[in-house]
Formats: sequence, C-alpha cells, structure tokens
Amino acid sequence: MAAARPWSRVVGGLEPGGRWMLLLSSCSVVRDAASSPRCCSPELLYLTLNSQQRMENILAGLCGTSPEDPLPVWVHGSIGHCFNQLTLNVIPHVILAVVSACFLGTPRSGSRVPCKPGWGCRIAASSVLAGLFLADTILATVSQQELGPVYLEVLANGTATLTWLTHGLALLMLCRSIHGSTRGPVALALLTLLPLPSFIITLVWYYQSRTVWSPPHPAASSRFAILCLQLASLLVYVISYLFPTAGRQDFLSINHSCQQDQLISEPGIPVPDQQRVAEDGESWLSRFFYVWMNPLMKCGYQWKLNQPQDVYVLPRQLQAARVCDHFYSCWQKAAAPHQVQEMTASLTSPIIAGGDGSRDALDSSHHAQEAVKLFSVLHAAFGLRFYSLGLLKLASNLLGFSGPLLLNLLVNFMESRQEPLSHGVLYALGLFAGSFLGALLRNQFSYEVNKVTLMVRAAIVSAIYRKALCVGSTSLTRFTVGEIVNFMSTDTGRLVNFCLSFHEVWSLPFQFVITLYLLYQQVGVAFLGGLALALLLVPINKVIANRIMMNNKEMLKHKDTRVKLMTEFLCGIRVIKFYAWEKHFSTRINACRAKELQKLGAIKYLDAVCVYLWAALPVVVSIAIFITYVLLGHQLTATKVFTALALVGMLILPLNSFPWVLNGTLEAKVSLDRIQRFLELADQDMEAYYALDSPSGTATAMEMRCAAFSWTPAEEESTRQPSSIGTLQLHIENLSVRKGMLLGVVGKVGSGKSSLLAAITGELIKQGGQVYVCDLEQGFGLATQEPWIQFTTVRENILFGRAYDARLYEEVVEACALSEDLNILPAGDQTEVGENGVTLSGGQKARIALARAVYQEKELYLLDDPLAAVDADVANHLMQKCILGVLKHKTRILCTHRTEFLEKADALLLIDNGRIAKTGTPADILPLVEAFPKFKDIDKRQKDRAPDEQVQEEAIETEAEESTQNYHLIHKEEEKKEGAVAFQVYKAYWLAVGSCLALSILFSLLLMQASRNISDWWLSHWISSISQTANTSVMVCSASPPSPELLLFSIVGLVSPIQALDTTPVPSNGSLDVNFYLIVYGSIAGANSLFTILRAFLFAYGTIHAASVIHNRLLQRALKATVTFFDTTPTGQILNRFSSDLYCVDDSLPFILNIFLANMYGLLGMLVIITYGLPWIGLVLLPLAALYFSIQRYYRHTSRELKRLYSVTLSPIYTHFSETLSGLSSIRAMRATQRFELENQMHLEQNQRCLFASNTAMQWLDIRLQVIGVAVVTTIAGIAIIQHQKQLGNPGLVGLALSYALSVTNLLSGLISSFTLTETMMVSVERTEEYTTDIPTEPHDKVVQVAADWPSQGLVEFQQVVLAYRAGLPNALDGVSFTIYPGEKVGIVGRTGSGKSTLFLALFRMLELKSGRILLDGVDSQLVGLEELRSRLAVIPQDPFLFSGSIRQNLDPQGKRTDAELHEVLEQCHLWDAVTQMGGLDSELGERGKSLSLGQRQLVCLARALLTQAKVLCIDEATASVDQKTDQLLQQTIRQRFADKTVLTIAHRLNTILDSDRVLVMQAGRVAELDSPTRLSQKDGSLFQRLLHSGQQ
Repeated sequence: MAAARPWSRVVGGLEPGGRWMLLLSSCSVVRDAASSPRCCSPELLYLTLNSQQRMENILAGLCGTSPEDPLPVWVHGSIGHCFNQLTLNVIPHVILAVVSACFLGTPRSGSRVPCKPGWGCRIAASSVLAGLFLADTILATVSQQELGPVYLEVLANGTATLTWLTHGLALLMLCRSIHGSTRGPVALALLTLLPLPSFIITLVWYYQSRTVWSPPHPAASSRFAILCLQLASLLVYVISYLFPTAGRQDFLSINHSCQQDQLISEPGIPVPDQQRVAEDGESWLSRFFYVWMNPLMKCGYQWKLNQPQDVYVLPRQLQAARVCDHFYSCWQKAAAPHQVQEMTASLTSPIIAGGDGSRDALDSSHHAQEAVKLFSVLHAAFGLRFYSLGLLKLASNLLGFSGPLLLNLLVNFMESRQEPLSHGVLYALGLFAGSFLGALLRNQFSYEVNKVTLMVRAAIVSAIYRKALCVGSTSLTRFTVGEIVNFMSTDTGRLVNFCLSFHEVWSLPFQFVITLYLLYQQVGVAFLGGLALALLLVPINKVIANRIMMNNKEMLKHKDTRVKLMTEFLCGIRVIKFYAWEKHFSTRINACRAKELQKLGAIKYLDAVCVYLWAALPVVVSIAIFITYVLLGHQLTATKVFTALALVGMLILPLNSFPWVLNGTLEAKVSLDRIQRFLELADQDMEAYYALDSPSGTATAMEMRCAAFSWTPAEEESTRQPSSIGTLQLHIENLSVRKGMLLGVVGKVGSGKSSLLAAITGELIKQGGQVYVCDLEQGFGLATQEPWIQFTTVRENILFGRAYDARLYEEVVEACALSEDLNILPAGDQTEVGENGVTLSGGQKARIALARAVYQEKELYLLDDPLAAVDADVANHLMQKCILGVLKHKTRILCTHRTEFLEKADALLLIDNGRIAKTGTPADILPLVEAFPKFKDIDKRQKDRAPDEQVQEEAIETEAEESTQNYHLIHKEEEKKEGAVAFQVYKAYWLAVGSCLALSILFSLLLMQASRNISDWWLSHWISSISQTANTSVMVCSASPPSPELLLFSIVGLVSPIQALDTTPVPSNGSLDVNFYLIVYGSIAGANSLFTILRAFLFAYGTIHAASVIHNRLLQRALKATVTFFDTTPTGQILNRFSSDLYCVDDSLPFILNIFLANMYGLLGMLVIITYGLPWIGLVLLPLAALYFSIQRYYRHTSRELKRLYSVTLSPIYTHFSETLSGLSSIRAMRATQRFELENQMHLEQNQRCLFASNTAMQWLDIRLQVIGVAVVTTIAGIAIIQHQKQLGNPGLVGLALSYALSVTNLLSGLISSFTLTETMMVSVERTEEYTTDIPTEPHDKVVQVAADWPSQGLVEFQQVVLAYRAGLPNALDGVSFTIYPGEKVGIVGRTGSGKSTLFLALFRMLELKSGRILLDGVDSQLVGLEELRSRLAVIPQDPFLFSGSIRQNLDPQGKRTDAELHEVLEQCHLWDAVTQMGGLDSELGERGKSLSLGQRQLVCLARALLTQAKVLCIDEATASVDQKTDQLLQQTIRQRFADKTVLTIAHRLNTILDSDRVLVMQAGRVAELDSPTRLSQKDGSLFQRLLHSGQQ
C-alpha cells in the first residue's frame, strides 16, 4: 500500500485531481484494512529461504563453528567468543557509529564561545581508542588464530576503529556548535558505554585462560595490554564527561546569541528578539522525530499560539528573501543569453529599480522575457533537490513490500513446528525494522516535499507581485484585478499540488508493473481476462472524470457569476435599499445558485459512481480471472483464489489513481501557462517613454511635443470593442510647463483631463512624439480622482513609507484641512481606515490622499480634482493653504470642475476630446467654461467665524464616519473563534442534512463495513476448513506444498512449480467445496457492493440538500440586514461567507466528512477483527489507545491554532496585493515600488511561517502514529511467537490479525487528519451559522395598507425626529422638525457632518428613529411596509452605483419600461449620444459601470430617478463630478421634469440651489435656518450667508 498521501492537499478546496488521489488513498487504507490477503513477491520468498541457509554457512565460516549451530551462546561454561564479538562488540559499535554520524552535520555556532575543557579530553580519548583498535587489528592478523578466527577479529576491530573515528569527529562538530558550552547530548555519552560488557567478558576470558602474561605468546600479551589501555581510555572519557559544565542559563543565552547571529545576516526581514528558528542547528535525531517541534506543540496545547509571532522563524533555506534571491538569480541566468543582444534596452536604470541588483532580473526588457519560461527557471532553481527526493520515495515503496513478505515467513514458522525459535525472533525483528524504516523514510519524504513546495510557492508569489509592479498599466487591463489575484492564489496552489503528486506519476506505474508480473506468475495468461476488464473500466473512468471536469468548469462559472453579483450587491447595498431592489437581486442570485447546485449535484453523483466502480472492481476482476482460468482447463485451488484476490486488490490503486494524477498534472500545466502569459506582458519602458534632456532649457518642469497617447496598444485598437475609455486618444501638439507654475486643466466630463495626467506619469502607451519630465527619478506627487487609501492608520497613509517629521507632518495636516477631522476620529491619526478607506467620507479620503502627496515633497504635483468631494469652505481652505500655500514653490498641474478656484492659476488648458482646445490666462478661458455663480457683489471677506461654532460643527461626524466603529481599530477583526467547534455547529449541519437522511447514511455505512469484514472472516474460515481436509487426504506430491494458512498472505505456490501443484490429487468433494465457498464469498461481496452504492448516493444527496439549505438561510438573512451592519462589516468578510465558506460547505466538507466516516468505521472493524483473532492484544491496545488519545489531542489543539493563524496571515497577502493593483499608478508615480515589494515579502514570510509549522505539525504527528503502528505489529508478532512456543492459537487468525495490523498506522493517521480537517471545514458552517443568527435585521412588518398612488401630493413633515447611528454614539439628528409643502423645491446645506445625508436615511427608514415621526401625506412612515415606502420615493445617491449588465438593466431592473421611455429619459440626461456610441441600450457597462466616466455614471443615476415618477425626489450631491455646463442642463431637466413634485437637494456647490424655493441650513443635527435663499443671503450673520461667501473666495 502506498503511504497515505499528504492530507494538506485538501485544504483550500481541492480540485478533483488532488481530491481523487486523496479519496483513493483513504479508500485504499480502508480496503487494506479490510482485505486480509497480503501479497509479496514469490521470488523474494524463495530467495529468503535460500539466503537463510547461506547466511548460516557464512556465520559458521566466520566463527569456525558447525553450520547446525553457527552462533553458540554458551561454550565451556562461559559466553561464546563469537557471540561476544558479534552481538556485544560489533552491534553496539555500529549503533554508536550511526548515532555519532547523525551529529556530523551540526552547524557551527556564530558566536565564538570557547569549549569546555571536558570536550578536548573526550575527543582525545576517542582518537586514542581508534588508534588502539587499529593496533589490535594488526596484532590479530600477525598472530593468527591465537584468540579466535582472524576474520572475526578484523571485523570487530575494524568496526570499532571506524566507530571511534566517527565519534571523535562528531564530538569536534558538537564542540564548535551551540552545544559547546554544555556536555552535549546525553544519548551520545550513554551509547559509548555499550561496548563495555564485551571488554569485561574478554578481560575475564584472558584471566581464565591464563594468557594474561605468557612469554611464549607475545602477541596475546600485547593484546591484553591494549585491552587494558582501551578500558583506561574509556574511563577517561566517562570522567571528562562528568566534568562540571555550564549551567542551563548560559546555554540559553548562548542559544539566543547564536540565533541572532544567524538571523542578522538575513537581508530585508527583521527578526524580533527571542524567536526560535525552526529546525536549524538541530541534531539528526531531533530532525527525524521533530523533537524541536515539542515546545511549539506545547504552546498550542496551552492556548498560547495567538499570533504569527508565536510561531518559529522559518529555517534559513526557506526564508522568503533567500528563496527569492536564488530564484531571481536563476531567472537572470535564463534571461542572460537573450539579453546580450539588447543590453542597451534592459531596464537597469534606477528610475524604478532603485539600484538593487537582483531587481533587474524581472525588469529586463520585453523581448528578453518572451524567451524566459517560468517552468525552466523553477526547474533550475529547485529541480535537483526535488527530483532527488524520488530516491526516498523508491526506498520507502520497496520497504512497503517487506511487511507482507516477513508476514509470510512468520506464519510459515508458526505452522512448521520444526523451525528453531531464533528464526521466529528474526522474522519479528525484521517486521519491526522494515516497518519502522519504511515509516521514517515516508515521513521524511513528505516533509522534504513540503519544504520544496514552500520554496516554489514563495518564488511564484513574489514573481507575480514583482511583475505586477513593473508591468505597463495599459497591458495590465487585459486581466481584471480578480484574475491577477487568482494567479497568486488558485494557480499557485495548483502548481504546489503538482509538486506533491509529481512523484506519483512514476511510482504508480512502477507498482502496477510489479503486481502484474506477480499475477502472471500466479495464474499464467488467465490474468489477461481480468486485466482486459480492468482496462475497459479505465476509459469509463476517464469519461466520468471528463464529465466531472466539464461540470466543475460550468459550476465554477456559475459560482463566479454569483459571487460577482454578491459583490455588486454588497457594494451598492445602500442604493439597492434606497430603490427597494432586494427582491430583484435575490432572484438573480438564487437563479445562479440553482444552476450552480445543479452542476454540483451532477458532480457528486458522478463521484459516487466512480467510488462505487472503484470498490466493485476487485471482485469483478477476480471473478473474471477465475472464469478464464477454469475455461483454460485448469483446476481452481484455494491457493489460486487467495493469491489472485490479494494481487487484484493491489492492482486497483494504481489503475484508478493514475487518471487523476494525470488530470492534476494537466491542471498544473494550464495554470503554469496562465501565469506565464501574465509574466510575458510588456513592462513599462521608462527609457523609451521619456526623453532624457529637456528641449527648451532648465526652467522647464515638463514638456510634450507632438505626443500621441492611447489607452490600448496599437495592435489591439482594431479588435477592441468601442467603449468611451477604449477609444480615447490623447494628442498633445505642444505643451510646456515652467518650474513652479500652477497650471489649471479644465474641460467637459470625459474630455481627457485624467488621461493627460496619466500620460505624464507614463501610464499610457506613447504612440509618438517626445515627453520630458525634470527629475524623473524623484517621481511625482499624485492625487488621483478616485482617492486611493491604504488599509492602515491615517498617519501611515500620509507618511507613505517616509520617516515621521513632526513639523512637516503638522504643516501638511493643517494645509489639507485634516486637523479637525483627526480630532474627531476615535484614535486621532492612529485610527485605522478600512479597505479603500470605507470608514471615511469622500471628502476625507480626498484630503488624506492629497496630504500623502504633499508629504512626499516632490517637485512636480499632479492633482486630479481633489476639490470635487469637499464643500466650498474646505475647498477654499485647500486652495489657499495647500495648493497656493505649502506647494507654492512647486510645479502643480490641477484638473478640476470647480472653476471658481482657478482664478489664481498661472495658466489654464481647455481640453476637449483628447486635444488641447485652447491655452491662456484664467481671464481668457474661464468665461468659456463657467457660468459664474450669482451674488458676486456681497463682501467676500466676511469669513471669520466664532471658534466655538467651528468646533461645534465639526463635532458631529459625517454619515460615513458615524458608521465607523467607535474603537481605535475600526476594522472588525474577523472573529477568530477559540477552541473546538461547538456542538451547536454539528447539530446545525445535521439538521441541514435532515435527521432521517443522516441516520440512514450512518446505517448504510455500518452495513457496508460489516459486510466487508465478514467477507474477510469468511476467507479465513475457508482456509481453516481446507487445512483440515488437507490433513485427512493423502498427498502424493513430491514437493511438500506450503501451508494453507500461508496462502492467505502470500503468493506462495511459486516456491513449488505450478505443475507440481496441479498434479496434486484433489479430494472428490474439493471442487464442490470451492464452488460453495466461492458462491458464499461472491454473495457477501455482492451485498457489500450494494451497500457501497447505497451509501455513496445517500451521502451525495444529503450533502447537496444541506448546501442548498445553508445558502438560502444565509442569503435571506443578508438581504434583510440593516445598513449599519453593512457599514461596520468589511465587504470582504461578508463575501468570504458567500464564496469560500460556501464552497467549503458545498464541496470540501462533504468530501472530507465522507473520508472521516469511512476511516472511523474502518478502524472499528479493524479493532473487532484483531481482538477476535488475538484476545491478548487487548493488554497492549489499551495503553496504546490512551497514548494515541493524548497525542491526537495535543496535535489537534496546535494544528487548529496553526491553521487559523495560516488563514489569518493569508488575507493580508491578498489584501495587500489587490490594494497594490488598485493603487498602482500612485505607487509608481511616488516611486514606492521597492518598499511595496518588501512589504509583500514580509506578509508572505509571515504566512509561510504558519504554513510550515502547520505542515510540520502533521509530520510530527505522523511519525508518532507510525511508531504506535510499529508497536502494534511487533506486539502481535511477539504474541504469535509466544503462542507458538506454548502450542496455542490458530495461525490463520494470527495472520488475519497481523495483516490488519499492518494498515493500522494509515488508519490512525487518516482518522486524525480527517477529523481535524472535518473540524476545520466545520468552521465554515460555524461562520455561516453566525450570520444566520447574529445579524441585526430590518423590521419587515407593515401596519397600514396605503393607496396605490400614495404619496399623491408629496407633503413631507418631520416632527421632533431624534436619531443615532448606533447606541452609544451622539445623536445625528437631534429634534429635527420642518414641513415641506407639495411641489416645493428645497435645498439642504450645512458643513460636512451636520446631518444632511442623515435626513434622507431617516426618510427612507435606513435607520430606525429613536423618537419623533416622519409623515408623508399625513401617513406615518413607520407604519408602512419598508419595500412599499422605498419604492414610492425617488433618490439620486451620492455614490453613483451601477452594476454590471446592460444600460437597460441598470435603468430598469424590473423591466417595466418601454424602449421609447428609456430613450426619452437618456435624451433628457444628455446621455443618449454616449449610449449610442457604446452600442445602444443593450451594451454592457462592465464592472461597476467601468466604461462610463464618473460624471456619466451620475447621469445614469439621474435617469433612474426620472423613470420612477415618484412624487418626492431626494438628490444627494448628485452633480459633484459633473462640469458646470452639464450641471446647468441637468438643473434645467430636473426643474422641467419635477415641476409638480417635491424635490430635496443636498448641495455642496451653492449655485445649484440658489433658485430653489427655500433653503434648509443644518447645523450639528438641528435645523438652524429655513427660508428662501434671497432672504437668507441678505440677512446679516446668517449661516447661509457665511457658507455662500466661503464658497466664492
């Protein structure tokens, strides 16, 4: 049986290839447990019997004794000399030599700590001993035969000489290592005492034979003298060991200093003090048994593993920095041949590289890269190490055959009654040694392969990251962010899995061929009949496998669609709730889920068929072989039946697993090609992009001549479908920017302002012309239009990797108007902001991004509309204090729609349709673009406000901030559940499956296992009955036939030729017997196969039912959750529940649970059989069971914590990566790529640490379980020998018990691994349960039935409304009362955070009121059903939210409107041209409406509102990103279309509401003023007047 494959593969949702390997290996464990026929090569058996005789002759020759008793223990009243030399001298020396050799590789300690004096004495004593033994050898050869046969002496002394030399060297190594300050390992010192008994016996012999001092025999006397010297040296050794040594404390401090030394040399990765390094510096013994893991396991058991820092540091060879350096140097070597021609083009300039040599590896130019294949680099970097592990695999496979072989011999021995006892002992020892060595080798193989996979993973992940940093953004658009993150997760995972299964590719055929040969030896050509059948099943298996693959692809497609829908649903949750579209989304999601489950069902049932075929195959094939054999005219005997059965069992595993191994290989190939395609993308080529010297003098900061730019590469231009960004070309004839000037850029929405900035930073594709930028290496200060915020503290966002300079920092924070905001945030600038800054308002994000750019102190600043998202007052502050203040000596290019701030610019550019329409002074250009706001005449300077008022206004946070948590770290750490999975969770899953169904699954499992064990027992019973008939019938066979019991375990019959067996006369009733037994056996097997298929289908059905129940509950709950819940929970966390956790429940959990149940029943069956066969074994099983229980508890605690830590450290890698991708332009513009690469390496290192520890914990467990298994086997063999001596026991049953025991280890480790994994997978159920029970939901009851046209007038009344975002936060609305009459247009203004947006949230009941009421046409909105209320009001939200789909779906998801209506609405919103250009109403918008610019997206939202035809319309800053001309047209549209309706508008640009009927001024959650704009603006000291002035400064 092949070693049970590493379980680690299942984690992370296995693809079918890996899963099948796993399923097969686990089944084979169960099969092995259940099929007693064990087989081994007959040749081996024959050789063993021969070699046994040879061995006896050799021993006799060596000792000079008779072959009958070659090794006498007792001779003439004293211990035999030969026995003394071989067992008491040679064997102890060999043991000492082997253990000493294990210490030869001990690494030196970095610190030069002087050795203790004891070491020197011991090394000297060892050398002296080696010399003395050598001298003794010479004397022995000279004086022949005086003490004993000369070869024996040479063997004994030669061994001893080598041993003491090795020991001396080991001591030397230890003395120089960290053990130098201690006595060294105790075991080593104790082993030196092993040869002592032999010395003493020899001494006594000299004394008795009186040859101590005899002149006639000078050689003998000299040898006696040497013996005395040897004893003296040994004594010196022991005394010097007992010398006083350093205390434990010294050792610890030295240990630390040593480890520091090792770590300090490590580049890039800081290692904190007091952290243990895994594995390095450990002895071989500790490495084999993972003793160095014990402290970690103990920590885990005591719940002390809480953060990644508690885990060991990776061994040096696995540290990310080293692995990556090695990988990149191999990459460079691979790229070198192609680089020679174009050295000139290679990007070695420090622009991006930052001068670090290893960086150039991936940055070499595009052509060079085409030639570099990732596979060949991986092969060069890790190949040798990986392939050489195959030798370990081969050795352990061969040792796997030793168990059954020795088992045969043992049973044979029990039968014979003539063989000497020593043979039995030898077989038992052989069983012990073979299984023990096999276990060690298998364990080391898995461990080493795991280490290689870690290296491969580190190399690929960092290569992908490094590539993403330097690839041109235009070529990056070929992949979505999701796809690229997938390369890092899924595709890398597949490659890593391939490393695990690669060695199966050759070892499976190897096992197959050997087994076939043995079958041929057994039944001649008849085996072809069975083989033909088996091979027939292979294509059937392949067909099923292909169908599974196809279904899997389809399923993943539906899953992707569903997750994409969910993502959009979560991103636009506010808008969806405003529009009451939950039902629409719910049906779309459920439709996807139904398709997904349909495919999942197909996969599961096909899987069940596969498993069934696998289980039924051995029986069918054996029967086919027997029929063929009989038809060929042979006589069936018991021998044939058992041997054939055993061999067929061995054939099935390779036959079945091979297609899956191949599939895994193909998948890895596909993933490799995908990653390769990504790595071959063109890099940014800075040298070709920028001209190096300025065409016009040193005063120029930036210049462009006849430059043409595009977003798509020329070759793709023709094939690409038209979309507004895709088609935009930028042509700049001549543009020169002086140093220190402020250049304003204005133009319509979508005219190419942002593209101009992208062209300057090198993010576009240059199609011709020249671009010059002064001080290119320094980079740019870039503030993008959609601010990019990192998931870290506010301060870290602003510092962006630069050192903290208090004076500069204060200045920047003040200039960017952040001081007040920081005072409000819960922990000031140490507050964490969520992903993409979810917890900040739009204005705060923009200002933090601006502050980051300013803090970098660059020379050239590119500011893309930083004023759009802030109100007039703040915009004015930013303009004065920041752009014209802190930055006044820098070169600034400012794009904006807020033209009122551009009067101070040095020059303006008007861009239209990708070309510069006009340049000139503000006076020339502003009249072309702006409609100046009215009320210019009022005194502009009246801006000073009372300081207390200012504080008061700022004291209330914006609506987005209120939604943040009240803690220091807003981002809610995902609950890392402690301890075991609660019983509730299992119960929840049980109920999801359904109690009846669950019980019937368990019952069918029981029947299946029972029938399997009964068929085994039947075989053993059949054999015993044969052995009785055989004793009564007369045998006329020349060669004595082998014992029938033996046949159960071996392919024996071959010891005597086939013909001889066939000539054996069979008793007349024999054939009838065979038929009877075969029929019973066949029917038991048939029943078994029936139960198997029943179980497989029941299980598949049950788990699919559970999956559908769990998803429905989860989705229903999420749809009804309150907005507050979505605000405080990062989208990623909710999505995780719907993607990975559900995938687990759908797929991985049933798969593992299946294996766990099979293992559990298999183990029970095995215990029953063993105790039935050998009741005495109970005495050993009880203590072993206790030991097993404690080991597994120890392991499970730690393993669970390590897995959790692994998951916790995995998210930062992906978060950081997707964050990098979304902020790529900023990172590159500010030249921070190198720092980001280091950060990625640190995240990776953290994660690899946990993964390594988790994998090693598995090996730690495995080796301990293997030892338990070895103990069980050895004990059974021992009991068998004792029973044999006492003439008790039935050899057949002993054999049965032993053959079961050989698979005990696999079952034990399978049980723990599958249980631990089941527990891990159950965490997913736990997490989904958490959401179905713990989420706050909206009230969905309605009290009043309202008319179909309600509200028909549009009268809105607020009566004493009080509202807080969450308990414990200050009131956001504090007693608000006002009335808005039907058809009135009201503008709402107020400082950021005064409660403007909150009014809308209250109106739509997004938040429930603390007190007060809101009446619509006199009906209390609290009493109306939520869906009805929201669908009767129209809203244009602040963030324009579009979901992927056509324009038609976005405007009218329910499909209620005609094309004509949609056309008309789009005309009114000035969108029709853009829509026709894109391809009409059914053209796709892409992810979140990517193909429209920000302004156009807001227009689509306006069109939606126009369609609803509601009586009340709420507009929230709807035109912040629209240029002023479009804005005026929109205002006009709103006025015309909503002439008879009530309109509430929240405005930042006051000119948008100057023509409204009344203005409502909010302050600190209360109504401050409510009157017509004309009155308020003329009323002295009114808040409105002040806001108006600050807006026009």
